[in-house]
Amino acid sequence: MAYTTIDDPSAHFQTALYTGNATQRNITNDGNSDLQPDWVWIKCRSAAEANMLYDSSRGVTKDLRSETTAANNTNAQGLQAFNSDGFQIGTLQNVNFNTKTMVAWQWKANGGTTTSQTGSDIDSVTQVNADAKFSIVTYSSPSNATADGSNNGGAYWRVKHGLGSVPKVAIFKSTSNVHAWYVWHHRFVGASKSDGDHITLNTVGAMASESGNILWGNTEWSSTEFEIGGWNVINRSGQSYIGYLFDEVQGYSKFGSYIGNGSADGTFVYTGFKPAWIMVKRTDGGSTGWIIYDTARDTFNEADAVLQAHVTTAEVTAADIDILSNGWKFRTTDNAANGSGATYIYMAFAESPFVSSEGVPTTAR
Repeated sequence: MAYTTIDDPSAHFQTALYTGNATQRNITNDGNSDLQPDWVWIKCRSAAEANMLYDSSRGVTKDLRSETTAANNTNAQGLQAFNSDGFQIGTLQNVNFNTKTMVAWQWKANGGTTTSQTGSDIDSVTQVNADAKFSIVTYSSPSNATADGSNNGGAYWRVKHGLGSVPKVAIFKSTSNVHAWYVWHHRFVGASKSDGDHITLNTVGAMASESGNILWGNTEWSSTEFEIGGWNVINRSGQSYIGYLFDEVQGYSKFGSYIGNGSADGTFVYTGFKPAWIMVKRTDGGSTGWIIYDTARDTFNEADAVLQAHVTTAEVTAADIDILSNGWKFRTTDNAANGSGATYIYMAFAESPFVSSEGVPTTAR
């Protein structure tokens, strides 16, 4: 069996760098493959601006912002088109700040083509990249879902996600109301859905729990469905939601955890590929945020250009790492990344697999 099914990760994920000019324009990717993105996350690097998240399931000009609880917002001058190898932006400062450096992280789903999923407790609309195991799921809560945050006397609802495998990471946001971003990760302590373990993308908070199965239901998720309770952040009567769900693909994506050692000769994190994008979050306290690295902004080691999902802050130099052919190694004692004995989760996507399907190894930086 081949080591990986994805020899060219740029067919599924790419990072684009550009300088804003406050003029309508196209941003074109430069990876090995053309990439028509379906989830685009844009951040200004050199000024404090919002994290702007767009996807082709909600449609162009509609943004969510990872550092806020705000509902779906529409601005005609935001992201205006998903192109065959990039995207079009208007004059909105958040995405096209004149003379400021910008970054756009992009994932492929299914070119904007969605599938209506029925037969579960809640109907959903999914857009799935089966090769890269990425699904965008939209759904609306039924009238019998509670409006007050209780679990409605033990009621649970199943929703189809379309992945074809059990998700390892799920990120949920209400698109119609003001609610936090709720994240579930399979490496949470216990990793049981009934514990209600979660973490919020828009805060520095540690992992927390909700009692009574009101978040992730009473049954372990399957290759076809996830289950949710009646908590209003993910399932409140009359509200609409979006979920971004991932499973791992060897040589392309990894969603794991590690323990920091508090040393400049830091913890090594094995992924099985040369990472292109890494997001890390401490889960056991410390009031530290979500930090993001990528190899487009940092082209050589040590990598230390950090952006953060939970704040509008511009790029900072912090939390050094060496990005390697099969993972990364921390070169920092920073609590946000490598505190002694601290627990962290991460999401990572590949620049290249450690070994291709033809048995060709990747090179180190």
